[in-house]
Amino acid sequence: MENPWNHTTVLLNEAVDALLGTDTPVDAAPALGLYVDATFGRGGHSRLLLSRLAPNARLIAFDRDPEAVAQAQTIEDERFSIRHAAFSHLSELQDASVAGVLMDLGISSPQIDNPVRGFSFRFDGPLDMRMDTTRGESVAQWLATAQTNQIAEVIREYGEERFAGSIAKAIVARRQERGPISTTSELAQLVADTVKTREPGQNPATRTFQAFRIFINAELEELQQALEACLRVLQPGGRLVVISFHSLEDRIVKQFIAKHSREEYDRRAPFAAPRVMQLKALGRVRPGATEVRCNARARSAIMRVAQRIGAGHVGAAPGGRAA
Repeated sequence: MENPWNHTTVLLNEAVDALLGTDTPVDAAPALGLYVDATFGRGGHSRLLLSRLAPNARLIAFDRDPEAVAQAQTIEDERFSIRHAAFSHLSELQDASVAGVLMDLGISSPQIDNPVRGFSFRFDGPLDMRMDTTRGESVAQWLATAQTNQIAEVIREYGEERFAGSIAKAIVARRQERGPISTTSELAQLVADTVKTREPGQNPATRTFQAFRIFINAELEELQQALEACLRVLQPGGRLVVISFHSLEDRIVKQFIAKHSREEYDRRAPFAAPRVMQLKALGRVRPGATEVRCNARARSAIMRVAQRIGAGHVGAAPGGRAA
């Protein structure tokens, strides 16, 4: 399947090395077990991972973008399968059955660069921004009826935009005067006319576009659900590798790993046994200078790695679910 929009996978080798737990991939034995690429994208991580897996290992990928799922069909490997679903659905896998989970968050270059998807203010296109174009409402549809306070809250919470109130009022005023905003260029121009100051080198609409994309796809809620699912599906010793591209995502991942990397005591029951540690934090990795120079979209990436420890019960239903 040809695609005019290319994608360069960020932290490709570093992520796969971390997932498999080896610093010498050339000499390492093929990895056994079941692995999960929770965000297939265009398959960079999946393809490298398959080259490092044993013949009887398996790789399950998830993606809610129909274009990504179609791209995955080009992989002819019996060990590989793709599910058209958000990565929170990895909770459907069997308890303690997974040797490693990789999450590469955010959006891919083909999604950004295709004007039809409506993710970027650099191109004029329909104001859509849905990861899964087969379901849910687009940003344009939501903005056609959302109230000023709702719009402002989304821009403020997910875009960390200090002019959220002014932008929301301008969107609603525009809707009342000339009808709803329907294209990316209309939204970008409205924000540019409303936001009079901005950090050097940043488009005024950057934070607003980010906010609407995160909201319409429930990205942070999906991430939180997927991380919680990992506690159950990862087997003892299994690795969790998460690459994030903005502070909201990274904060959730950082806090999740920190929370489960220590014993916690219930202050209301001081004599009760503490909740045992479930993860061991293994570190944080940033792209090197060479990668950032070759791929500007890598500059904000942060990869965090953790390992599942213990085999205690973590709230799963008896017997778990079938993979």
